[in-house]
Amino acid sequence: MSDQMANMAVKPRLSRLEAAWVIAQRDFVAVLFSRAFLFFLLGPLFPVIVGGLAGSIGGQVSKQASAAEIGIAMSVDDTAALLRGADTLRPQLGGAVPALAVIPEAQDNPSFNARAFLEERKGSYVAIVTGSIAAPELVGTKGQVARWKGPISLIASTGASASPQTFPNVQTATVTSSAASERSSRIKTAQASQMVLFLLTMLLAGMVLSNLAEEKGNKIIEILAAAIPMDAVFMGKLFAMLGVSFVGIAVWGTVGWAFWAVAEDAIVTVTQTNYRNLPGPAVGWPLFIVFGIAYFSMAYLLLGSLFLTIGAMANTVREVQTMSMPVTMMQLMVFFVAAFTLTPGGAWMEPYAIAFPLSSPFAMLARAAMDENVWIHAGALLWQGIWVALLVKGGSILFKKRVMKSGGAGRDKSKRRSLFGRRKAEPALEPAE
Repeated sequence: MSDQMANMAVKPRLSRLEAAWVIAQRDFVAVLFSRAFLFFLLGPLFPVIVGGLAGSIGGQVSKQASAAEIGIAMSVDDTAALLRGADTLRPQLGGAVPALAVIPEAQDNPSFNARAFLEERKGSYVAIVTGSIAAPELVGTKGQVARWKGPISLIASTGASASPQTFPNVQTATVTSSAASERSSRIKTAQASQMVLFLLTMLLAGMVLSNLAEEKGNKIIEILAAAIPMDAVFMGKLFAMLGVSFVGIAVWGTVGWAFWAVAEDAIVTVTQTNYRNLPGPAVGWPLFIVFGIAYFSMAYLLLGSLFLTIGAMANTVREVQTMSMPVTMMQLMVFFVAAFTLTPGGAWMEPYAIAFPLSSPFAMLARAAMDENVWIHAGALLWQGIWVALLVKGGSILFKKRVMKSGGAGRDKSKRRSLFGRRKAEPALEPAE
């Protein structure tokens, strides 16, 4: 018997990774097979309504991001005349007059090829005007050429004469695609991915907060903290809830796919959106889906670790709910910042959105839709993973100090209160003789 006790005494404790895995298994099974989780699966009905209302905002962003800009590849005099004609007409016609910009590569370059320039996706022009003011030529995609052929003729005639009598016949040349048209199409994919990522994160991350608040109320968390490291408990809970979230997403995705297969035509007719054939992302759909899963995981872990930290600071369920509201509002602002980076005026904010941990998953997922560079995502995922570890460690330290009362638990509470003048320690009664 003494040998068995000795063997148990020398048996090492679980490592942090093993302890986190045990906690993750326990929480995953407990949540997945609970009745509350069945009702939780009905939750997406409300975010779908919110997403539909937010679609109008996304449409405005897409309209601004895809503003028409036509490049000019003419002589200096003809360029000045064309710009003058546009400035003359813009006060009366407004948005019907496109924005004109001089192409730097075309200046003093007789060998400039507008068709090759657009096909190589250089710049962000929807079309290019070449030739002369008397005989302009419009080069662009078929849709853009048909759209801007008339306005360019009017602008050229106005620039050539203050009171034009005739309008020049604009020659056209079409290309398969341009950088502007491709960017405009990919913005739709970037917006849709950001919206889906935001809705899923906000909907599912709350499970972490409710799980921790429940276990704090019945003292289970303190029993776990006494047995294994607290940061392992937090990490296990995070990954358990992440696994439950993927189960929920799989269920919703299956139901949504089945519903779409049955009522696709009716849905498209009612919504009247352009997302039926969503443009392909820059990195391709297979890799984009992988990045979507990775960035959802990071967004969930980052927000979930913040909720765990809030749960460590709060003493009651009411305090948890009150303290989590600013984080929820902050996450909403983070989403708007990441969406703003897709507009021309918000391009300067993209590096800051990528560097800030909470907005980084949203900004990087949009970048995967817009940019073909793949290696930058490895650095972004590493950066986000570091912040997850830091937030989990900080939350576990706060929990130990506030709930477990480590680092000063041996002091008498009555003596601590006397330091603030609230209550002095009463003298102990001496035993009667």
